Amino acid sequence: MNIERERLLANVPGHDGWQHWGPYLSERQWGTVREDYSPGGTAWEYFPHDHARSRAYRWGEDGIAGFSDANQWVCLSLALWNGRDSILKERLFGVTNAEGNHGEDVKEHYFYLDATPTHSYLKMLYKYPQRAFPYADLVAENLRRGTDVPEYELLDTGVFSDNRYFDVFVEYVQAEPGDVLMKITAWNRGDLPAMLHLIPQLVLRNTWTWEPGAVKPVLRAVGDGAVAIAPAGLGMSRLYFDGGAELLFTENESNPLQLWNIGAPGYYKDAFHERIVGGHADRVNPALAGTKAGVWFQSTIAGGAKQEYRLRLSRRAVESPFEDFDSWMTMRHAEADQYYADLQRDIASADERVVQRQAFAGLIWSKQFYYLDIPRWLKGDPGQPTPPESRLHGRDVEWRNLNNADIVSMPDKWEYPWYASWDLAFHCIPFALIDAEFAKHQLVLLTREWYMHPNGQIPAYEWAFGDVNPPVHAWAAWRVYQIDRKQNGGSGDLEFLERVFHKLMLNFTWWVNRKDNSGRNIFQGGFLGLDNIGVFDRSAQLPTGGYINQSDGTSWMAMYSLNLMRIALELAEHNHVYEDIASKFFEHFLNIAAAMSCMYSADVGLWDEEDQFFYDVLNLPNEDRVRMRIRSLVGLIPLFAVETLEPEMLDRHPGFRKRLEWFLNHRPDLAGLVSHWESPGRGQRRLLSLLRGHRMKKLLRRMLDESEFLSDYGVRALSRAHLEHPYVFKVDHTEVDVRYAPGESESRQFGGNSNWRGPIWFPMNFLIVESLQKFHHYYGDDFKVECPTGSGRFLTLAEVAAELSHRLSRIFLKDANGERAVLRHQPQLQSDPHYQDCIPFYEYFHGDTGRGVGASHQSGWTSLIAKLLMPRAHE
Repeated sequence: MNIERERLLANVPGHDGWQHWGPYLSERQWGTVREDYSPGGTAWEYFPHDHARSRAYRWGEDGIAGFSDANQWVCLSLALWNGRDSILKERLFGVTNAEGNHGEDVKEHYFYLDATPTHSYLKMLYKYPQRAFPYADLVAENLRRGTDVPEYELLDTGVFSDNRYFDVFVEYVQAEPGDVLMKITAWNRGDLPAMLHLIPQLVLRNTWTWEPGAVKPVLRAVGDGAVAIAPAGLGMSRLYFDGGAELLFTENESNPLQLWNIGAPGYYKDAFHERIVGGHADRVNPALAGTKAGVWFQSTIAGGAKQEYRLRLSRRAVESPFEDFDSWMTMRHAEADQYYADLQRDIASADERVVQRQAFAGLIWSKQFYYLDIPRWLKGDPGQPTPPESRLHGRDVEWRNLNNADIVSMPDKWEYPWYASWDLAFHCIPFALIDAEFAKHQLVLLTREWYMHPNGQIPAYEWAFGDVNPPVHAWAAWRVYQIDRKQNGGSGDLEFLERVFHKLMLNFTWWVNRKDNSGRNIFQGGFLGLDNIGVFDRSAQLPTGGYINQSDGTSWMAMYSLNLMRIALELAEHNHVYEDIASKFFEHFLNIAAAMSCMYSADVGLWDEEDQFFYDVLNLPNEDRVRMRIRSLVGLIPLFAVETLEPEMLDRHPGFRKRLEWFLNHRPDLAGLVSHWESPGRGQRRLLSLLRGHRMKKLLRRMLDESEFLSDYGVRALSRAHLEHPYVFKVDHTEVDVRYAPGESESRQFGGNSNWRGPIWFPMNFLIVESLQKFHHYYGDDFKVECPTGSGRFLTLAEVAAELSHRLSRIFLKDANGERAVLRHQPQLQSDPHYQDCIPFYEYFHGDTGRGVGASHQSGWTSLIAKLLMPRAHE
């Protein structure tokens, strides 16, 4: 066993653990709901980027290459100035939702290159222009552009021309828990000498402004090369720096004169900007004390040369802090290499190993301290202005139970610096491969009483905690349990499984009580994470009136039933009482399957026999039913509800088997929904699925048609047939349509920064792959389908799953020309040696070309590629 793995298994929670320190700073705290105290909930406008350098945050800190303790009390990050920028670069810049032609978007170049699960070693790269950063140009041009043209990116501005930029590599090493070494290596990629001002910053999160009488911590210069940190309860004693630098000190407090033209000059949050960029020496504290400290290095770096900077953050005073610095860096890097060499020992391709390792790096770097106390947020803080009265009738007011202060996996720490519940479930699958304990902790966390609503609903995200996301937590919990069990030689964590199961039963009950409009086991749910996939906003009041019976909502609940049934059967291996509960979820599944088949009514069903596809059905106030013939992922999600029951399992659960057999014997109407296969010498294997053989083949015929869903890079979210034949719906003498748009969204629905009308989305493709593998487990090698449709090539369902995995991998892996599809929109990056193996993990991907679209650092669910690259994907 390698050292990193040993460290992970021996890790302890709390201050003495390796993971007490990590990459926990947000990359954007401004423009978030939690920092918004506006009357109308206009978060972007209330706290814009231009305020961030002068205004103290209430609920957290942000920074470039940030590293902090698990409470974000002591925060280390990086600031830079090239001598030309109008402001000190202390945080990443991007356009807001209103400024971007496809919504909010970070306009920077940075890459997460490496990380170990214990945070013993971390590495990232930030590319900093030597020309003035084009803040105004990026805003103006993106504002000018419409939704039908590409976004205006930093590379398009020409700011990197002639390689006039710095590659700034930041590495963190923990010599031991809480002994943090920071190494910064700045390369001048241009031919000419260039000046770089590099300022590592130590910031104490402002906790005193909001709590009258709270003890204010302090940073103070000691000796020639150190900063002391007090009180000791913060968990750190000293920050050391190596080499000639000037120490700067100020307070991490708002500058009222700059922001609101009130108050008097003082030492405020923006002092380093005023000192370095503005030349105002009186803005920093000459007493060399405060709650924000900067180590100001000034270097002229020759063309093609590099400059290194070394710092050490320690719990105790160290006599020679840099004597063993280089040896620790070398050792921890070597340990990281060994850890991944062991993890990837069965992956033959070097390129696959690079992609997988960076996917894991992005996943680890996307952990963040998330802090929000809804009652306090609604009421306001003592001694601070009272929030507007409208706040008590606005966003998230019904979530007064929510009080979060935890390390949570973020979708993207700039574009989505808040947790999203269904994203998080997908994050836990790749996390389980490297840190199953963290994955389990995350799944349990969202079901704890300070997250889950008393009524059983799981919070969605801070913009609207009450929105409804697909119920994938039971699936994720079961998969994490399986992965963890395999890693532990067959011993599963039953305590985790039982703990999360009980809370998920509450959530299931919430779904049944709240999202089945007519009580007939057909579910609504709302937009369910698929933003603009429908002709209407499915979460809003429909312009036609009435409601939509959703193919996806109903299928998710069928899947949820089977997931909970399977978990209950596992728990029943140790406590037979759970057999009764497994039976209950088996019945739920059968009732949902019957409802989807319109077994007991003459309603217009979700399955369209003529089209051989599932559709949503619009229920109008006059009781008309309209099948909405949009061929989208909505009609493929029924594939996800699949489970097999092995004869040996039924033998071990006689109570469950008795109930199952009673249903099959006494409810022949429902028995027809359960397939069975006689396995010689073993008995009958049962298949529970919304799709039996005939319908599944018909559905797969569409899904595997390259003129419809199947792309060279995976399964599209919307059929390409809607390019020439858009779905059109008339309402109030107005036509609204859904047409194939393989890249960015062509509408502003749901903010316009996500698009489900044609692109490829990793989480849905991942579920398709896993579902096909399950179907193959039942049907075996004799059951084959044509893939691609019309090709004359027939594959088993396992081979189809492998083919989809291969196509998804093509997004990231180099082709025969040495190019990656994900970078197809930025061809200059394909051949630039300074971008070699710098791989962005986008939110979604162009349905025809595979290029990256949307948030550019969504290493959360897109890191599912790491799971697909494990050997089974290529068997």
